[in-house]
Amino acid sequence: MSGKVCLVEAEEIVPEGSLDPNEVHLSGVFVDWVVKAVDNEKRIERLRESKEEEEGGGNEKQAVHGASGGRGRIMRRAAKEFKDGMYVNLGIGMPTMASNFIPPNVKIQLHAENGLMGIGPYPPQGTADADYINAGKETITALPGSAAFSSSTSFNMVRGGHVDLTILGGLQCSAKGDLANWIVPGKIVKGMGGAMDLVGAPGARVVVTMDHTAKDGSAKIMEECSLPLTGKCVVDRIITDMGVFDTDKANGGEGGLTLVEIAPGVTLEEVRDATACEFKVVDPLPLMEDDSEKLGVAAA
Repeated sequence: MSGKVCLVEAEEIVPEGSLDPNEVHLSGVFVDWVVKAVDNEKRIERLRESKEEEEGGGNEKQAVHGASGGRGRIMRRAAKEFKDGMYVNLGIGMPTMASNFIPPNVKIQLHAENGLMGIGPYPPQGTADADYINAGKETITALPGSAAFSSSTSFNMVRGGHVDLTILGGLQCSAKGDLANWIVPGKIVKGMGGAMDLVGAPGARVVVTMDHTAKDGSAKIMEECSLPLTGKCVVDRIITDMGVFDTDKANGGEGGLTLVEIAPGVTLEEVRDATACEFKVVDPLPLMEDDSEKLGVAAA
């Protein structure tokens, strides 16, 4: 609206007076040219659908029974971070799948930084709408009571501290709670997305979910990150397939990491061998309980 020339591409051009004044988003005073759009196909980049009709149960039930191994353990443990009434932003992958394990007495509102509060499950087969996608461009649905808004409004929610919890993946975390999760040098990426805003928001609680080691066996929790940072001293908790670490975020990370839970079947020595920094250990050290059967399910 501040530009010298405004060109509008419209799917349909109607006679003057056809629009209700309350439905006009942009007054003609700003518009110089109107062009009728010819190709109006809205392409779906990442079609995700529930398989309720084929499998006899929703994608939520499939996730509960299909999430196994180390990553399943991470998802189930991450779900314990949800508290009733929270507004939550989930990154793609394991963080999003953690929403399938929300405890039955907990209700949360899922936020998408591209402009939706109240994300519902994946759509039933054949009903996907290209206008309803999450930040990872997967097709989703909107729950009753949800709200759609602009990306700028969405980030006002984030920067204003209205999002209670952010769970996202990580490539590396440091002993001080630094996070690197958006780029590997030399790899082509579309951008860092909203991660830098989410982890840097005032009062944000940031939980990172990731495999404890990389595919080549190298440590992902280290004294200092070697990859470009998403944020410095922003992480509150790290959940891996081997255990749960808390940072000393309140004191600028000076206190280092503390192992507060360990995975069943994993020894403390194995955790130390797979971690490239020193860390404290709580005593007694509890297990990451695998109580998925006690958990309910909610839409991804």
